[in-house]
Amino acid sequence: MNLGGGTITRAELMGIRQGLQVAWDLGVRKAVLRSDSKSAVELIASATTSSPHFQLVSQVRRLINQEWEVRVEHTYREGNVVADYLASTGYNLLVGVHIVSVPSPMMQHWLLFDLVGSVTPRLIYQ
Repeated sequence: MNLGGGTITRAELMGIRQGLQVAWDLGVRKAVLRSDSKSAVELIASATTSSPHFQLVSQVRRLINQEWEVRVEHTYREGNVVADYLASTGYNLLVGVHIVSVPSPMMQHWLLFDLVGSVTPRLIYQ
C-alpha cells in the first residue's frame, strides 16, 4: 500500500487494517499479525483514546474482535523480512492498495527466509 504521505505509525496501522481485512475476506479464521512497529502494536493493545490515530486503531480493533482468532505480536524488522521488502517496494508504487497474488522470485526468497526463521542479527539498544 502506498499512502502518498503521513506518519510511519499511520502507515503501519493502515497496513495492519488492510491486511486484516484481506485475511478476513479470504476466509482466514486464525491469524498471527506480526508488526515491526512497536508503537502500532502498543496502540492496538492499549485502551487509550487520546492518540491521534484513535479512529484507525478502533477500526483495527473492530476487525480483530470479529469471529476469528487473531494474535498480535511485535517482531523486529529482521523477523519479518517479507513485510520489510513489501514496504520498501511499495514506496515506488502508485498511491493505493496493491495485492500480490503471485510472489516474485525475490519475494519467494524472503518468504523462505521468514519460514525457516533465518534472521540477520543487529544490535538493539534499549
